Amino acid sequence: MDIPTVTYLVTEEDEGSTMKVFLRKKKGLSRKLLVKMKQEKSIFLNGRFTYLDHPLHTGDTISIVMQEEESENIIPEDISLNIVYEDEDIMVLNKPFGQCVHPTLLHPSGTLANGVVKYWQEQGFNRKFRAVNRLDKDTTGLLIVAKNQYAHQQLAIVQRKHEIRRTYEALVHGMLSDDSGTINAPIARKGESIVERMVSPVGQEAVTHYEVLARYNQATHIRLRLETGRTHQIRVHMSYLGHPLMGDDLYGGSREKISRQALHARSLSFPHPRSGEVLSFDADLPEDFLHLIHQLQLWKDDEYGN
Repeated sequence: MDIPTVTYLVTEEDEGSTMKVFLRKKKGLSRKLLVKMKQEKSIFLNGRFTYLDHPLHTGDTISIVMQEEESENIIPEDISLNIVYEDEDIMVLNKPFGQCVHPTLLHPSGTLANGVVKYWQEQGFNRKFRAVNRLDKDTTGLLIVAKNQYAHQQLAIVQRKHEIRRTYEALVHGMLSDDSGTINAPIARKGESIVERMVSPVGQEAVTHYEVLARYNQATHIRLRLETGRTHQIRVHMSYLGHPLMGDDLYGGSREKISRQALHARSLSFPHPRSGEVLSFDADLPEDFLHLIHQLQLWKDDEYGN
């Protein structure tokens, strides 16, 4: 079983810098992660363990070995996974609706995390489950899982820089008048609720861009792009606009035609945490979403006698 290793080559511009400065300022590793790696003796200079204050020279090679970790007491379960992409640092999965990402008090089992931990254990690995982006239980589509602490931290950095580009598709109630637009409205927790959110002047910045893909009778198919990643952001913003998601009864939608919010994480694009290569993925719309589009088109055709 190969142990994942990250390797850096020291160039002339870093001559005389220390390993600590190089890894902290140049590569973005956190102080906490460096302390952990130091304790585990998993950082090497030219193949030998070396303390972080050691000066660097042009041509030196720094290697970081990813040690195995415990899986945070997540119970492994044999759950089918739709793995879109995987390498030694990351997984990209297509999550079905009705599945939580992490175990919770209300949903302690059957989650994506339970299935991923089982999948890893079958391969002989112990790892912590680290989801980079989150999806609600009934939202379908793409999400990233980091397979080690280094990858998770590097992806957190690009996430803060808004370099993880996410697009969603949704079906909302009503006919949007504009073909495209931007919703810039801060989001906060609603009252004492641990679940519900609302637009509030004291909330965190939240920006959502949308464009219309198709209009039906009292429904609109839209594509959305997020600049920020607040809890329930799309659901709250579309409800605030007066066009709640179909099936989203928490924020004013109706479940008459679909039993969950009609929201799908359609595409992802982000730089790989190790190579920096930009990766792009796309996930087809799920069956219930496609069925609803078909029904909306039939109702539209009936309306116009087609």
